[in-house]
Amino acid sequence: MKDFSKELSFKTSRSSGAGGQNVNKVETSVTVLWKVEDSEFFTVEQKKLIQNKLKNRINADGFLFLTVSESRTQLMNKNKAIEKIIEIVDEALFIPKKRLATKPSKGQKQKRLDAKKKISDKKENRKFKY
Repeated sequence: MKDFSKELSFKTSRSSGAGGQNVNKVETSVTVLWKVEDSEFFTVEQKKLIQNKLKNRINADGFLFLTVSESRTQLMNKNKAIEKIIEIVDEALFIPKKRLATKPSKGQKQKRLDAKKKISDKKENRKFKY
């Protein structure tokens, strides 16, 4: 988990929704912007991975942005935005392990066939015989 918060820039705006006069006069909503290409914390490969996985969140100018307006204070929203953008980038950098194809063992195959035979016999016994 790399802390690239020094490269982030912030914009504030008025939050929407409930909150009375506070919403109308105080800019508590925080939008965090990060220029992925200009980052010094990540390698070229990591930047490409981030750009590919987060292409829906990156605008035409190359900025990854996120808006947070959960709290009533600007500082709490700013801290929450930093946490969320770091979390999003960490998830984008995660590369899952490749799945290795395996074959069922002889025991597993035999167990499956025995179960099928048992069910078949049970159904065969249900038939009416003259």
